[in-house]
Amino acid sequence: VYRKKMPEVDLWLGTDETANVATHISRLAEDIPENKLIGSKRSTFLYDDKTPRLQLTLPHYAYLKIAEGCDHNCSFCSIPRIRGKLRSRDMESVVKEAHNLVERGVKELIIVAQDTTFYGDDLGDDVTLANLLRQINEIDGDFWIRVMYTHPASFPDELIDLYRDSSKLLPYLDMPLQHINDDILSCMRRKISSKETKDLIYKIRDQVPNMCFRTTFIVGYPGETDEQFEELYELCKEFEFDRMGAFTYAIEPYTRAGALENQVEKSVAEERRDRLMLLQQKISLKKNKAMIGKEVDVLIDMVTEDGTGIGRSYMDAPEIDNAIIVRSSGILQAGERVMVKISDCSEYDLEGTLV
Repeated sequence: VYRKKMPEVDLWLGTDETANVATHISRLAEDIPENKLIGSKRSTFLYDDKTPRLQLTLPHYAYLKIAEGCDHNCSFCSIPRIRGKLRSRDMESVVKEAHNLVERGVKELIIVAQDTTFYGDDLGDDVTLANLLRQINEIDGDFWIRVMYTHPASFPDELIDLYRDSSKLLPYLDMPLQHINDDILSCMRRKISSKETKDLIYKIRDQVPNMCFRTTFIVGYPGETDEQFEELYELCKEFEFDRMGAFTYAIEPYTRAGALENQVEKSVAEERRDRLMLLQQKISLKKNKAMIGKEVDVLIDMVTEDGTGIGRSYMDAPEIDNAIIVRSSGILQAGERVMVKISDCSEYDLEGTLV
């Protein structure tokens, strides 16, 4: 389809061709005829610690991918079609890469996959996210571990204990819940009920009181009624998520939800999104005001020309969460961790002075 729409493209490469990009481009530069479309129909590529990588983030934090692909087949998502089935990396390979990154000066390892909690399901009983995190936690060095993209249907109890007891694993939980109504969850094929979801998130907050809980929701999913949206709204009002994003449903090609006939009007979905985000804005301001007067550990991401630091606490992942503005009479450096006393706030950001 895309080849017909964009005939000016010289070469289309599948996700399995990552390691061969340079070879294909060289052949084009040398005017050696190339097939316009290169790649298998089913993705199988999985990089390891020996695969060359270009770290495009700031030098002091790095994303560490532990698996590729997904077996969940949520109705709204085309990732399994694009990325293929779950393929977990060898645990030893992940730990080696983590060690290499820490040796290069990385202060924050951000664990990612399409579903991090499903890691190891294809490799055997001993290969689990909890066991992997324990090994990374034992690496020498002063660094943080942040886990992204967990799934409520595959979240193990042993991970809760690890969040509470680990010295380097940040009590920051990124768990996209997507919705809370049973009918919507079932149609989304989320493999978890409303009650099971609520039991899980309250258990986590009860056992790890300082846990920063980040989630995302889809509003305007096909067939979502006013009553079903209100159920979601009341959950957000009751639980008061620390970080929350709401997105209007958008059709992705070749997905089950995209073929449903009862699509919600765009204006209705946008109104629901705006209501959720306005609620979250009030919740965020309330939580930020409670931080005033407290001292927090901050990782400095950048320093402006006037010497002001802009950083993050354990509650903030890069680029998606809040920032902390640090005033200091001294010299701050990107990549250093400092203690900051919070003195002011807005709805989403905090401000403080160097302790």
